[in-house]
Amino acid sequence: MENNENKNQLQIQLRPEMADGKYSNLAMIGHGPNEFLMDFIFAAPGMPQAPVVSRVIMSPENAKQLLFALTDNIKKYEAQFGEIMPRQAVGNN
Repeated sequence: MENNENKNQLQIQLRPEMADGKYSNLAMIGHGPNEFLMDFIFAAPGMPQAPVVSRVIMSPENAKQLLFALTDNIKKYEAQFGEIMPRQAVGNN
């Protein structure tokens, strides 16, 4: 009997040029009927411009799966490290 688990496993490859990642402290999200577009941005204090460091485009189904995965991971993080307290946005006093 064959092991079906091995057939369904996806091997993820992390290329060396991607391994360092990109830091983002701001995200802008837009959508159309067929996709969600997420721009990840680095906004440095006192700088007039904030570059997009990465753009990710997903189907609506994949965006919803991402929402569920983030929700699950945030719950696990908070159970281990405590509640994440959102910072108040600049200018919203």
